Amino acid sequence: MLNDIESRMKKTISVLKNELSRIRTGRANASLLDHVRVSYYGSDVPINQVANLSVPEARTIVIAPWEKTMLKEVEKAIQTSDLGLTPGNDGEVIRLTLPELTEDRRKEFVRQVKQIGEKARVALRNVRRDANDNVKKQVKDDSLSEDESKRQQEKIQHVTDQYIAEVEQVLEHKERDILTV
Repeated sequence: MLNDIESRMKKTISVLKNELSRIRTGRANASLLDHVRVSYYGSDVPINQVANLSVPEARTIVIAPWEKTMLKEVEKAIQTSDLGLTPGNDGEVIRLTLPELTEDRRKEFVRQVKQIGEKARVALRNVRRDANDNVKKQVKDDSLSEDESKRQQEKIQHVTDQYIAEVEQVLEHKERDILTV
């Protein structure tokens, strides 16, 4: 049972990290483009499956499509995404220059990070609640003693505390990245 709880909590942490990777800091990161999908011969594929992504400078991402015919498709996919970036196409590669973040924009991103973090904490608490309900159900079915039930619930709480601490670390790291000028 604890293995199931831990695997569900690990998935919550991985979802948290994935969502946070979409929030841009002051520095360029190729993972900003992970959710951008490009139309490639009739099917939508992630941008990293049709082009090389590189970060040559602190605020620039260079996208080099493997086929020159894909330049327009990649450019269109970036423009229609929620990134708010304007791609620069020189006929060979596409350059994305991230603008310097203003103080207000940084604070807005920090608020967004905190909201995402709260969702992760709620998800962890929901896993804990489900596990505790399962333990209580086993007590009612007489397949588990009261003492063993208490021990199980303490273990569940301990695991939950560990993962909530991990969420806090991830959030703190992301906030530090955003606020670093």
